[in-house]
Amino acid sequence: MAAPLPLFDLNPALDASALAARFAASRRLQIRDLLTERSAEVLAEVVQRRTPYGLAYREAGAAPQSLRAEALQTLAPERANALWQGAAGAVGRGDYGFIYAQYPMLDAYLQRWAPGHPLELLLEHINAPVFLDFIRAVTGMPELIKADAQATLFAPNHFLAVHDDRGSNDEARRVAYVLGLSRDWRPDWGGYLTFLDDDDDIIAGYRPRFNSLNIFEVPQRHNVTFVPPFAPVGRFAITGWFRDR
Repeated sequence: MAAPLPLFDLNPALDASALAARFAASRRLQIRDLLTERSAEVLAEVVQRRTPYGLAYREAGAAPQSLRAEALQTLAPERANALWQGAAGAVGRGDYGFIYAQYPMLDAYLQRWAPGHPLELLLEHINAPVFLDFIRAVTGMPELIKADAQATLFAPNHFLAVHDDRGSNDEARRVAYVLGLSRDWRPDWGGYLTFLDDDDDIIAGYRPRFNSLNIFEVPQRHNVTFVPPFAPVGRFAITGWFRDR
């Protein structure tokens, strides 16, 4: 029998107490080198080469929508352009909109889209006691009991407009997370996770970094900045929320 993939081996050098002190100061934090190097490399290979991405999007005045990979592959170019125009037009008018590639790991797990896919195992790792205990210790929230997850790819022309994670009427969301899996990301390629104050000034921002975990308490106003057409690669990550029910 082949050895299991080292998908989610935590870096043994992580100091939860020191990280907790930093998180307490602003209720957000970037934890670098979350996983062992080998584990991060294996996970990056899964999300970059072995994940069938669909599309998540929201147009003006509409609920968030998604397409599975199979539907996206048969989408006519004019329809794909209309989806982008709808999402971009929403933001242009001051509404909330987004468009990015997505593989909803929890839906896939519960509905058995791809039994045995490594991302099923990853979802179990994220919800295992060892990782939940680590997140509880860093955030000071012992009430966290589970997490959902999605694999995301912000390719050129993708974006996620400013929001604070409260619009879905999902009060169980307590801490948002983004596990970055892109190497050597340059500032000019966009894709930054930025935080804004009530005057719309950027007060913090995190560059997409390989093997880094961004966490922040909900609600906080934030976005993922536009990835321009000239970006040569996409921004890969695992994202979701830790929940208290």
